Amino acid sequence: MYVHHVREITPEWVAGATKGRLHPGGKPVHDLRWDSREVQPGSLFVALPGRNTHGRVFAEEALAKGAHLVLSDQPGPATVEVKDTYRALLALGERLRDLFPGTVVAVGGSSGKTTTKEAIAQALGLPAPQGNQNTAPPLARFFLGLDPKAPGCVVELGVDRVGEMAELMGLAKPHLAVLTALGEEHLLAFGSLEGVVREEVGLLSAPQAVVSLQAAEVLGRFGLDQGLPTYGFGEATFRGEDLRLLPTESRFRYGPWEVRVPYPGMGPALAALAALGVAEVLGQDTKEVAERLAHLVLPPGRMERREKDGVVFLNDAYNANPLSVRAGLAWLAAQPGRKWAVLGEMLELGDQALKLHLEVAEEASRLGLSPLYVGSYAKAQAALGGEAVETLEEALLWLKERVQPGDLVYLKASRGVGLERLLQLWDG
Repeated sequence: MYVHHVREITPEWVAGATKGRLHPGGKPVHDLRWDSREVQPGSLFVALPGRNTHGRVFAEEALAKGAHLVLSDQPGPATVEVKDTYRALLALGERLRDLFPGTVVAVGGSSGKTTTKEAIAQALGLPAPQGNQNTAPPLARFFLGLDPKAPGCVVELGVDRVGEMAELMGLAKPHLAVLTALGEEHLLAFGSLEGVVREEVGLLSAPQAVVSLQAAEVLGRFGLDQGLPTYGFGEATFRGEDLRLLPTESRFRYGPWEVRVPYPGMGPALAALAALGVAEVLGQDTKEVAERLAHLVLPPGRMERREKDGVVFLNDAYNANPLSVRAGLAWLAAQPGRKWAVLGEMLELGDQALKLHLEVAEEASRLGLSPLYVGSYAKAQAALGGEAVETLEEALLWLKERVQPGDLVYLKASRGVGLERLLQLWDG
């Protein structure tokens, strides 16, 4: 409904927003990029510090590719010079956000953020960043291109270090926050579940907030329950009833409406319920929202159904942590017929990694599943029930020897594992 809006901002405006020193040669910009390989004519190139190299070394290349302006901590032609480029980017994003008069909804949590963001945006007809663009640079870019005539927008806030939620909340300034779930994630940064909760709870500083029943329970465990409205399949403010988690879709009732979500699993069903809750808070027509949810389209890797040689694959391997893996296994265990789980590694769990991988294996065994485990903890997990391989190629051979047409294969792992490559290898 709301196509990409082209807004031009002048070098002087950027310098003012970032409190930077403007060097001559710049021209108005209509896009923002922080990867020099993606720079196009008319871009503002933000030279951010990287893991191995600082973006400032690519400033010349960006200008040669047509960038109209550079934001950097060093002087140069067509450059806004600042002390700290990341802090300047946050300030720029905040000023761009201030140009948008509509309602901003922010989604955060340990899992299900992108699915929930998409459900809310599509069901309410609001613009949102593509995929999981949930950090400061893409959020600033999104607000630069956001149509000011849109009644609202939906953004996703993703954190993997202490203090990041406060930064993103300062940039996005949401009117309404949605907290999807709380569980172990990014433990190298947060240390423990309590550390995760302390960071994610910053989302709830928004003027209004809605939290899942699961998140409310975890908040209560740490003495952080704020009595906020909840959504879920249980005693919730925004309650779904008669939930049916079917092989190809999910269905439930919301008040008088029958809601159909064209994806299987608890995640998409809860995301749809969050959209209905947000609609109620914002005074939208829930009947219309329920109808739109039947046409939900999610990015790849989120309960994505693919059929190959009569075998049905559920590619849920965009990301994984203990919370999301347990939810996927519970769905799989409830499905009819022959089924297989292929579980890769859950990354960024620090010194708790082995313990958490074994807990997932115990849960799989309790559900009567015998997964194929891939990766560093596979042998230890398989000792609790299942089998272990080291590589995707071995996993492929294992599956090819056992899987038959009509079987269901569920794939789950962290993004860095690349477990979805099994689908390409299957064809190869």
